[in-house]
Amino acid sequence: MNTLSVWQLLVLVVRRDLLLAMRRRADVFTTLIFFVMVVSLFPLGVGSEMELLRKMAPGVLWVAALLASMLSLGRLFSADYVDGTLEQMMLAPQSLSILVLGKMIAHWMVSGLPLVLIAPVLGIQFDLSAPAQGVLVLGLLLGTPVLSMIGGIGAALTLGLRGGGVLLSLLVLPLCIPVLIFGTGAVYAISAGLNGAMVSNLALLAAMLMFSLVLTPWVSAQALRISME
Repeated sequence: MNTLSVWQLLVLVVRRDLLLAMRRRADVFTTLIFFVMVVSLFPLGVGSEMELLRKMAPGVLWVAALLASMLSLGRLFSADYVDGTLEQMMLAPQSLSILVLGKMIAHWMVSGLPLVLIAPVLGIQFDLSAPAQGVLVLGLLLGTPVLSMIGGIGAALTLGLRGGGVLLSLLVLPLCIPVLIFGTGAVYAISAGLNGAMVSNLALLAAMLMFSLVLTPWVSAQALRISME
């Protein structure tokens, strides 16, 4: 298979999953509404002390993004598993890793990208400065795909299991902690004027993204083979 055909396959899988997601708009809006509600409840609960809100904003936004992304992970492979499409994918001559990567990208575009786009609006509630909001968006842009790809491994391992949603959370959440730490650390650093620390945190997020792009599709593909046996 040449490089062009690999890219064509990837685009086809992403396009297919996006079209299917548009038919289930309620699932897409559930993730977004959950994110908005969780973030918006904190200013109401802790009061209007701006200094306190600015300090807690990065952690609140990142934790809410992490929890929101968890909501849709169980659906990453489940629909294809139920209707038999996943079994056909495994029998196809094309690389299963490429097919899995396409599904991960589509999942991020549906559940992660909307969170990135709405995060600056929610950051206004916490009186975040413009530079802090910019770093927050950049961090989410680097970190949320990692959450989807790490979640893909957990979704593959728990596919078809009763109570798999709880087990999925237990598997994925500890692995996502470094993303949470570096993402919030970058915003805290820019707020404190520590540009070097901010760049370091974003660089670590970028490195995690590159590592995840290379490793997680293959690991998820092997996990799917195990789950389907």
